[in-house]
Amino acid sequence: MRYILTFLVGTFFVFGQNFKQDSIQIKQIFDYTLTKGEAYEWLRDLTQNIGHRLSGSPQAEKAVQWGEELMGQQNFDKVWLQSVKVPHWVRGEKEMAYFIIKNKKFPVEILALGGSVATPEKGLKGEVIEVKSIDHLKELGEKVKGKIVFINQKMDETLINTFHAYGGCSGMRFWGAHVAGSLEAKAVITRSLTTQIDDYPHTGVMTYGDLKEEQKVPTAAISTKGAEELSKALKDNKEVQFYFKQNCQTLPDVQSFNVIGEIKGSQYPEKIITIGGHLDSWDVGEGAHDDGTGVVHSLQVLKTFKALNIQPKHTIRVVFFMNEENGNRGGKKYAKEAKEKGEQHIIALESDAGGHTPRGFSIDTKNNTIVERFKSWRKLLEPYGVHQFDKGYPGVDISPLKNEFEIILNGFKPDSQRYFDYHHTVLDTFDKVNERELELGAAAMTSLIYLYDQYFED
Repeated sequence: MRYILTFLVGTFFVFGQNFKQDSIQIKQIFDYTLTKGEAYEWLRDLTQNIGHRLSGSPQAEKAVQWGEELMGQQNFDKVWLQSVKVPHWVRGEKEMAYFIIKNKKFPVEILALGGSVATPEKGLKGEVIEVKSIDHLKELGEKVKGKIVFINQKMDETLINTFHAYGGCSGMRFWGAHVAGSLEAKAVITRSLTTQIDDYPHTGVMTYGDLKEEQKVPTAAISTKGAEELSKALKDNKEVQFYFKQNCQTLPDVQSFNVIGEIKGSQYPEKIITIGGHLDSWDVGEGAHDDGTGVVHSLQVLKTFKALNIQPKHTIRVVFFMNEENGNRGGKKYAKEAKEKGEQHIIALESDAGGHTPRGFSIDTKNNTIVERFKSWRKLLEPYGVHQFDKGYPGVDISPLKNEFEIILNGFKPDSQRYFDYHHTVLDTFDKVNERELELGAAAMTSLIYLYDQYFED
C-alpha cells in the first residue's frame, strides 16, 4: 500500500530531525500519566464494583454499561456500542475432587475449563492414566479408553519469557478434551499453566472440536500442587482412582457489545489507529491483570492526548473488546465490520499481558524494514525502561484485523515473571496491580501511539 511505502522511505528521516522535540513530548506524557493519570482508579472501580466479567454474565453486561458511561465522560468525538453475540457458559456450584489410594481420599483443588460439560450429577470416578503432552496422549491411543486422562505437562521454567513457556504447553489445555474424547477416555484433568507450585487452579478455554455429543468428556484443571501429588501417587501405587464433580453448562448465546470511543484525526481522519484490551474476564478473581489493566491502559492513552492537547493527525480509536477469553467474537466482529464499512485501519496496539512494569512492544508485520524502523524508536523510550522492540505476536483481539487489512500490529510487553502466578485464577485481583507500574505502561503505550501518529504520513 502506498501509505506504508511512504512510511518506510520518508517519515523516519523526519523523525531523526525531531528527536529533541519528541523527547520533550514523551517526557510530558510520562509526567502527566504518573501524576494525573486515572487508570488505577478506573481499574479499582471496574474490579471492586463489578468484579469478574465472563461473557454472557450479568457482570459482563454491567461492564459494558460501565465502559460506555466512562468513555462518555472523556469528551471524545464519538462513543458507541458495537453489538456482538457471545457464548454463555456458566460454572455452577464449586467443583470438588480427590484421588483415592486404598480407600483413602486425598482432596485436590480443580476448576472446570471453560466450555466443558458437567460430570454426572453424583460425580465421576475412574482409573487415572498420566501423559506428558498431547503427542504422548495420541501415542497411547486405545490404552486411554475408559480412563481419566491426566495431562501433566509443565511450563518450561528455563524460558525467561513466561509467555513463550505458556504458549509451549497451552495446547494441551485447549485440545486435550478433543483428543481424549476421540479416544473414548472418560474425562480429562490438565495441569494448571503456571511455574508456581500452589493450590490455586488456573481455568481457561478448551474445545471439543468436531466431536459428537456423546464423545464430549468433562474437563478440569488441577492445581500444580495437586498435580505433583497425583503424579507421585501414580508412581508409588499401581492403582489410583480419581473422583471429581463439576456442574457447568453452556446456555444459548447472549447479546453483548464492544465499547468504542475515538478522537478524529486532523489531517487523515479516514485512517484509523486502534488501541484496546478486552473487557471480559474469567469467572474467578476480578479480572484485574487479565484484562482490566489493558482496558484502562487503552483509555488512558486517549485521555492523555486530550489532557495534553495533542491533536492526532489520524483518527485514534479505543476499543474495549468483549469475549476474548472464550471465543474472540468481539475481535472478529470489530475487524469484519471495519472491512464491511470500508474503513482504513493502519495500526493497532493491544494490551493483554498484564499491568506489570513495561519492557517494550512486539510488532507483527510482513515487512522487515518496518520492524527495523520501529526499533529505532527504542532510543526515545529507553530512558523509561522500555527497550524491548521485537517481532512477535500482538494479541488475540487485534489479530483478526490482519485478515482484513494491510496493517501494522503491536502488542504491549510488560515484565512477564509474575503474570502467570495470577492468570485465570482467584488471585487475579486489584491488590495485585501496582499503581506506578500501571501508569508507566499507559505512558509507554501513549508514547508509541504518539510516534506512530506523527510519522505515519500519507
